[in-house]
Amino acid sequence: MKNFLQAIGQSSRGFLRDEEGAQVVEYALIIAVVSIALVVALKALTASGGGFSSFITRVSNCLTTATCT
Repeated sequence: MKNFLQAIGQSSRGFLRDEEGAQVVEYALIIAVVSIALVVALKALTASGGGFSSFITRVSNCLTTATCT
């Protein structure tokens, strides 16, 4: 039992010293913040007052019909 606890202690100390895990967490946080910013920006652009949805409609009409306004 003593050897088992020593092995757990040594592996946990090695895990705490490892800095690669911290880098992965930092990258994940950056990705999360950028994703939230994109969702907020797209929601603002596609809201009823936003011009993005009307732009997409005009492009779609230009691609599918002969007249483009």
